[in-house]
Amino acid sequence: MVDYSVWDHIEVSDDEDETHPNIDTASLFRWRHQARVERMEQFQKEKEELERGCRECKRRVAEVQRRLTELEAAGGARGELEKLRAEALQLRGEERAWDAKLDELRKKEKNMPWNVDTLSKDGFSKSVFNVKPEEKEETEEQKEKKHKSFVERYEKQIKHFGMLRRWDDSQKYLSDNPHLVCEETANYLVIWCIDLEVEEKHALMEQVAHQTIVMQFILELAKSLKVDPRACFRQFFTKVKTADQQYMEGFNDELGAFKERVRGRAKARIEKAMREYEEEERQKRLGPGGLDPVEVYESLPPELQKCFDVKDVQMLQDTISKMDPTEAKYHMQRCIDSGLWVPNAKPEGA
Repeated sequence: MVDYSVWDHIEVSDDEDETHPNIDTASLFRWRHQARVERMEQFQKEKEELERGCRECKRRVAEVQRRLTELEAAGGARGELEKLRAEALQLRGEERAWDAKLDELRKKEKNMPWNVDTLSKDGFSKSVFNVKPEEKEETEEQKEKKHKSFVERYEKQIKHFGMLRRWDDSQKYLSDNPHLVCEETANYLVIWCIDLEVEEKHALMEQVAHQTIVMQFILELAKSLKVDPRACFRQFFTKVKTADQQYMEGFNDELGAFKERVRGRAKARIEKAMREYEEEERQKRLGPGGLDPVEVYESLPPELQKCFDVKDVQMLQDTISKMDPTEAKYHMQRCIDSGLWVPNAKPEGA
């Protein structure tokens, strides 16, 4: 049996009602139609504002996630990492709120009665995707384990993608290897960029940075469409190959900003490594009293420094005898604690 209930939600045409003879029927129909069109336009405006707000929120979530990934890769300060994680958590809450508002509006749109304006719209001029179901958020430990396993399996393929230069080559390679279209690939490329910059391979870093932003833009597009990234990467390449000016400007701006962030992270990593190396060397130098001989030497008066420079014991004894006893005792004790002076040591060759 045919279900005709769908027709219960159709708004009747403006010219179907009978009107009083004294009423200007044509004007009444025009007014009715105009009022309905204005309601539809107001609804569409509200929908576009919600969609715009939702897209902006998702963009901010993706940006914070990128910064967090880069900071983790560069071994950033714990306080800064915690601050970014808290910001990401807050933004995800806002993202869920935007999604809920948008879902509510879509339900309202679905239940709106049809009319002559909506019935006549083309219903087959859009692409249809399988919507990706929401997944439970993974813990940091799960993410790390998943990333490690993925890299062990596909590192060679990720590096091959990172070296590609032409749009067509990138699209074909992802078509042949769709498993690469994921967060793990993007995270690996970010870390690789920082490693290359640390190694002073600047040109190669810029090449891999380009492919990193390609992957990140695909992932961001997937989030905005609520689909699996593998289902929409072709859309990204269509946009860039048709030279969508606004889209390409956004891409190039993000690429430039990303390269600057990579240089900053690489510099921070080098400085951190240097500090750790210097501290390690300093620990090795510490004397029996826990003082650094280099720091103690630099704090000595010039006349005492000269004694150690020429390694003349007699000169040292003469210089000490001419100094204030308290000051001399202070400096000599520090020399002993740092290992710069060893009391009762036998002369070399004795």
